[in-house]
Amino acid sequence: MVVSTIAELLFGKNFNHRAGITKHMSTSPSQLRHLLSKPGIIRSLGAHDVFTALLVQQAGLETVFLGGFGTSASLLGLPDVGLITLTEMADAVRRMASRLHIPVVADGDTGHGDIHNVQRTVREFENAGAAGILLEDQANPKRCGHFSGKQIVSTKEWLDRLKAGLDARKNPDFIIIARTDSRAIDGVNAAIDRANQAKDLGVDVCFVEAPQSIEELQLIANQVKLPLLANMLTGGATPILSANELEIMGYKIVVCPIESLMVTAAAMKQLLKVYMEHGRVDRPDAGAMFNFTELKETLGLESISALKQRIESK
Repeated sequence: MVVSTIAELLFGKNFNHRAGITKHMSTSPSQLRHLLSKPGIIRSLGAHDVFTALLVQQAGLETVFLGGFGTSASLLGLPDVGLITLTEMADAVRRMASRLHIPVVADGDTGHGDIHNVQRTVREFENAGAAGILLEDQANPKRCGHFSGKQIVSTKEWLDRLKAGLDARKNPDFIIIARTDSRAIDGVNAAIDRANQAKDLGVDVCFVEAPQSIEELQLIANQVKLPLLANMLTGGATPILSANELEIMGYKIVVCPIESLMVTAAAMKQLLKVYMEHGRVDRPDAGAMFNFTELKETLGLESISALKQRIESK
């Protein structure tokens, strides 16, 4: 059907043709599960909005990461200190997942409350179209993993969060990523111990946040026998390694979490500087930018514009 073809071009193959609305891909969690089972490291990049996520997909990355930092900055203009709500995050997941055909891995923070809230968070994210969720062991209100002043809950409370998350998912392919911030509080060996206890519950991926040396990254990879996520935050506490280097160490997923936000901020600041100084932005010193044609192509304008003509020609 022509309608089907256009809708799929616009919104991806998850379009519900009869209802005329986007329906989240039931294959998305299985896509991520399949990637985890294949050899090679999975490259992901944090996208602070849907347009950025679209560029991530078009670049050929296997997944996109929707983090609390980028979402809080984009939606609220505020830092990642636990201010974003479950509803705001779930809405952000829904908007992003409905536009993409690659898996969206979303930040569930602490689960937004006790174990009942954890279960609701998992269900809301899964219903919104996420392929996986991160659940961490910070105490509320949480903070970015590379900020100072973090606090963590007891190991038992964190494991209970993870048990609740595992119990809540409807699709067994939905990925639960256990994140521990205990490295900053109790040291790397304590973090490894927590990660291994999470592994014993049956979580799918472990994420030890903010190792402080290459030696710590390697130690974690050697001692945690589960697919591992590495967070390569530019300017953070962890040394930056390439995807190939991390794969050799034994990591399965690498995420650059907020660099899209950093690049956008720098580009906008330069654009505004030129505009304030010269009253126009069509200058080389305004910075690199898409031309108008590239922007329209990225957004799929041609397919939208062609819909009326194709329908009328039937």
